[in-house]
Amino acid sequence: MKKLLFALLLTVVFAAPAFSQMMDPPMKEHGGGHARMMRMGDMGGMMGMCIEQAGNIGLTDDQIMKMKSLHREMQRKQARFKADLKIAQIDLMEIMEKKDFDLEKAGSGVRRITEIRTAFQLAMLKTVKEMRTMLTEEQFKRMKMMMFAKMGEKRESERMMKK
Repeated sequence: MKKLLFALLLTVVFAAPAFSQMMDPPMKEHGGGHARMMRMGDMGGMMGMCIEQAGNIGLTDDQIMKMKSLHREMQRKQARFKADLKIAQIDLMEIMEKKDFDLEKAGSGVRRITEIRTAFQLAMLKTVKEMRTMLTEEQFKRMKMMMFAKMGEKRESERMMKK
């Protein structure tokens, strides 16, 4: 039991820096707003917000139906992503349980995790692009204004929580 606990502790200690570096590296350079939007689930939230605010944005019934379909598909992809990511992380931990683990296998595990994250990010971008093509220019402007207002509310609540 002590060996297993020690191995798990070592795994976390050595794997944590690698995982933290992999968290959305390309998005960090774009600043807070874009990085927040790109995190897993936030785009799904954006689609959900559009559906919830359909009247304020001026969506037609046809647009709402199409967006609901896209949103459900994105939710399915997100569920698969979470499961695949968790499995890949468990596989990596299993590789690293040994004192003298195989660095090639561990590297392969890290690359697999990166591939899963990248594939999901690209799928999300594709879905958002598809959703945005459904919007008129005026609807897009309204949606964008609502997103920025919502992000401002989040920032304000985060500041209040820190105090």
